[in-house]
Amino acid sequence: MDEEDTAGYREPCAQCARVNWGISNEGSFYCRSCHNVIERTRQVEDTTLSQSSSRVTTLSKGPRTKKAERGYPWTVCEAFQFILKNQADALLGLGLGPRFKDPVLCGLWRLYLQRSQQAYCQNLRTSLEFGLRGVESDLDSAAESSSVLSMDGESNLSSTAGSEAESGPADRLNRSRRYRGRMSMKKTLALIHLALAWSGEALTLSDLLRLVKGGFVPYVNAYEQLPDEMKLFGKAALIFSTERIPSYSSVHLEAQDLVLFLDLPALPPVHPQSLLQPAALCLRYLTDANLPDELHRWVCGLMERAGAAADPLNSKRRPDLPRPDLRTAASILVTMKLMFGLDDCTEWDLSTVVGLQDPSGNLFSFRRWFRLMQATLSRAQQDRDRDLSRKQWRPKNPIVVNRKEKYLMTKRKRVSEQLQVCFEKLSSCPAGVQDVRPSSFRFCWGDEDGSDGPSLHHMKLDAVLTGEGGVLTPSNGSYWHPALQPCRIRRCSARCRYDYLEPTLPRSFVWLLQLFCFLLDVEVWTLFKEVLSVERRLFCTSLPQDRKLLKARSRTRRSQSSAKSLNKKPRT
Repeated sequence: MDEEDTAGYREPCAQCARVNWGISNEGSFYCRSCHNVIERTRQVEDTTLSQSSSRVTTLSKGPRTKKAERGYPWTVCEAFQFILKNQADALLGLGLGPRFKDPVLCGLWRLYLQRSQQAYCQNLRTSLEFGLRGVESDLDSAAESSSVLSMDGESNLSSTAGSEAESGPADRLNRSRRYRGRMSMKKTLALIHLALAWSGEALTLSDLLRLVKGGFVPYVNAYEQLPDEMKLFGKAALIFSTERIPSYSSVHLEAQDLVLFLDLPALPPVHPQSLLQPAALCLRYLTDANLPDELHRWVCGLMERAGAAADPLNSKRRPDLPRPDLRTAASILVTMKLMFGLDDCTEWDLSTVVGLQDPSGNLFSFRRWFRLMQATLSRAQQDRDRDLSRKQWRPKNPIVVNRKEKYLMTKRKRVSEQLQVCFEKLSSCPAGVQDVRPSSFRFCWGDEDGSDGPSLHHMKLDAVLTGEGGVLTPSNGSYWHPALQPCRIRRCSARCRYDYLEPTLPRSFVWLLQLFCFLLDVEVWTLFKEVLSVERRLFCTSLPQDRKLLKARSRTRRSQSSAKSLNKKPRT
């Protein structure tokens, strides 16, 4: 044992000049020939505090500043390309088709690099270059960094990028002025959202954000999956650090700006058998909300009448990205208002009539559905808040801004690891906890074990319908809605408008808004804005943008007629 501990020490003894060292019980070195004790102790490792490396180190007399190692420099777009590749591979592992990654996402990424003048163009923009020497500007081409994502696939997007490579620098400068081409973590989700919409995958933006929040798609601390050669250091590296998931509206707005920046054509039509069809999405949300199946044909009829089931608004005047999840949920809300009133009075009166007419319980009652959903929604919200509180948002390898903070961060990391090991020893993992695969549904209804409650899908709507004239119509004859005119106040947003109207709205309608916002994981004001949009389509003859266009045309005609009258020569 002493030979193994003293194998690294070969200095001769100062008295007998022999190399025959041993270690005493106190850990001191002594010579076995002359029993001379020297001032050297054995280096031990303490594993009682934590399982991490806590070895006793010795001080050295070397230089205080270490010489920077040499490594190859890398650009920002190269790191984001690795992150995009990992996110696409995670989605492919969840069952998406291979066409989503190659050629759709690859074509969008190449087009973005070309439009932002980082690759595939003659005049490259100055981009940040990272390396072990620090951060500096570089004029090298970023086309070499595109080797991670395969570029062999051919598509309309790739041909567009190739044709645009010969455009003049003035056009590229104008596009860069309209929209900042800097890449960010939020923009990676926007690119993936565009690729999903372009490839026709049955994954909405709300589903994508739910997968990101669940950790199935890397986003928070995604830079930790970068190769070892890409070491992040400095304030400029904070562009890869994020501690929260962006909202639905912010990602959709970012994707909308990307559509204008990349100058994309209209999206291809949705396949009739796709799950992104309004009828399929409507059936999915009705099933998740435990509403009757008979409500499906009423919602589909309303969407057809309001034009919400048509193709997305990809007009030449104002290209817009489709939001089929919000549009379908808003149509369900408007249908519920038509059938049940949702004015804190009509829905409860109808429930009382159902209780008197149907003692067997085959008719749908809004009161019974509300009680069941309220209890289930409260439990689900508590579970979500508990899971968010247990989630570790801090990265395992934080980004070092400067050398002074490096030692403090290392010390905090050691202390946190020791505390985590102590808590794991004192506490036990709850029984039955296992990895849960992602699902498109929030709740599970039925009589099986583990379900959230009994299913109401088989319930009938006969109590809220009348058959006058041989045509079934809702027995509710009134409909309320806020002002459908757009707000004229300057700098007024949809969030401010909802906050202003929320105290005056019926509580049943607000609760139903919150229910579908929980199912979609979106903001309440975003869904409320979509409800107002569906109501405008349903009750107004022309949309506000159409009226503005008519006004602009009338002004143009008046100006042209006045110009003609001025150009006429006076009669003599």
